[in-house]
Amino acid sequence: MGFTSGGLELYAGPPVLGGPDDLDEVVRQFIDGAVDSLLIAVQEIDSESIARAILAAKARKVHIQIILEGSYLCEDTPPPDPWAAGGDNEVNRVIHATFLRAGIDVITDLNPAIFHQKFVVRDHGKPTAAVLTGSTNFTRTDTGTNTGTGEVTGNNLNHVLVLHGQKATAQYRAEFLRMRAGTFGELHERVEPKPVEFRLGGVRVKPLFAPRHGPEMEIMKQMLKAAVGIDFAMFTFAQSSGIDDTMIRLVGPDLPIRGVLDRGQGAQRWAATTSLREAGVQLWENKPGTEVRKLHHKLMVIDERLIIAGSFNYTGPATTLNDENIIVVGDLEETDPQAEATQREFAAFAAAEIQRIITDLSRPVL
Repeated sequence: MGFTSGGLELYAGPPVLGGPDDLDEVVRQFIDGAVDSLLIAVQEIDSESIARAILAAKARKVHIQIILEGSYLCEDTPPPDPWAAGGDNEVNRVIHATFLRAGIDVITDLNPAIFHQKFVVRDHGKPTAAVLTGSTNFTRTDTGTNTGTGEVTGNNLNHVLVLHGQKATAQYRAEFLRMRAGTFGELHERVEPKPVEFRLGGVRVKPLFAPRHGPEMEIMKQMLKAAVGIDFAMFTFAQSSGIDDTMIRLVGPDLPIRGVLDRGQGAQRWAATTSLREAGVQLWENKPGTEVRKLHHKLMVIDERLIIAGSFNYTGPATTLNDENIIVVGDLEETDPQAEATQREFAAFAAAEIQRIITDLSRPVL
């Protein structure tokens, strides 16, 4: 289903929670389309079906490099017998070992904070060039299914964004190679290039990478342009972010702001929930009994015509320490009628998913 127009694709899921799209299938089909190369930067892989798609690409002679967050290959408490199989992350370790046995170039990150990226660069320099990104880790919980066993285990709400063409792959490929070389986190941020925007199907697209591009400031800048309203769905929204301060300053009768938060994260003492609600921001949270494990989106819609998507939670560490990315799709100052129509369609798909979550899966934060 999803939304597709002019080299842009947006998907939301999983179907087990009423979402329109099978995110596991979206990721697998993207990987299956590779003819030359795959650069995979993702926090975690425990989906056997996605792992098998990667192995099948390797068998087709596709050149593959992978970066993973290393903590998902370990246990918080080392087991008494380290030779014994088992533990919460055993599936991750099995998949990691399988990649190594298949001759895939896979490393774990060098960032002492969180390697939080979720993107794949496909076939840079080829007609099939594209980037897949969003909020979705390549896990059973984030995609909502384990097609290897038929067992439904995932209950996280997520989105996937696909950008086609060399302009998109050039930036994400450069970011992958930078991280692969070890320049993670704050290293080299003062000498890195500025973000580069481009157009797909006439619509402005602007990727930014944290911490070096300051995505938080970009989000705040776009909110300051808002004239109609702001909707969001956010997994972790902390007081350490400047985004809540901006919302508190902006919200009012002339600019309604509303959002849905993850219940578990939103109840933490460091969360921005209370201050946002007291300022007049309308808030919901995923309610018990809906089988939603986590609301894992990092998604904002501004004035029904611009979206901000990606891996970036609204927190201080996401801004200053983690490796993250956001994509701004649309322009609040767009003057071209065709581009305006397309960006409104794109934003409408995201806004409809936020509304569905509010209506079907959430309760007001009181």
